[in-house]
Amino acid sequence: MAFGQPSGLQRQVISTLDGNGRDYMGLDTLAWKYPDNSIVSGSLLTVESNHFCVLKSRGAVLEVYETGQHQLTTPDKPILGSIVQGFFGGNSPWQYEAIYIQRSKLLAQNKGIATSKEMAVMEYTVDYYVHVDSKDDAVQLITHMPFAGDRIPTAELTAYAGPVIEQAINQIVQVTPMEQVNERIGDIIELAKGHLSDFLKIYGVHLNDVKVLIMPQDARMRELISLRAFGMSELEAARMYLALKMAEKGLVSAPNAAAGAPFQIGGGTLGTFDAGALAGVKG
Repeated sequence: MAFGQPSGLQRQVISTLDGNGRDYMGLDTLAWKYPDNSIVSGSLLTVESNHFCVLKSRGAVLEVYETGQHQLTTPDKPILGSIVQGFFGGNSPWQYEAIYIQRSKLLAQNKGIATSKEMAVMEYTVDYYVHVDSKDDAVQLITHMPFAGDRIPTAELTAYAGPVIEQAINQIVQVTPMEQVNERIGDIIELAKGHLSDFLKIYGVHLNDVKVLIMPQDARMRELISLRAFGMSELEAARMYLALKMAEKGLVSAPNAAAGAPFQIGGGTLGTFDAGALAGVKG
């Protein structure tokens, strides 16, 4: 039966696929409620290979189904017919929910800021994969993660996980000098993975690979640190940064700025470029 048609007490084909064979779950949904809750005995429940389906009634879990087609038997069967039609106006007094759970790996992402030992603002991006592994996990998910509408998107999961990730990253970044943060990226990943894994278990969600990227929020700082990575001193990096900005503006004195040498016109010296000149360059 297509979504939106009156069901009454008709037997249905319950599935996550629309009339064109497209999956309503998509690539960003952990759980999705079938939109018609007037499900009766004899209805055919279809569960795809990458899903679980939880059948609930009045808040209680009746069954968790795995891949395949299942004919449902519900307590309304003994009173089908004229009694239901007359007494309940054609509607079953029992209401059921078919909730599909995604068991494929889904990509989640959290972004935020941390502060280094010098209180420099750092941006971080954490990418990770999650999946629901078993029937028990599926029940855990719908028990502890509330529905905001007809689905639980990965965005809701990342909203819950955000504070856990932020705490784990700041635990190391806040005691590490800015230039040394990426030297400790392995420690940061392991700490974030441990904290996040323990947190997600509450919701029946398993954590897979984790990737963490951290960089200064200020673009100028990112460029200066990149120059330092070439083995330059702080002063040399500042001069080179100044020279690059001057070159972008077409100034012929850019090489002199890079070398920290004075620029001469007709035998006159205009001055020596040093790190202090950075204040005069608008980039």
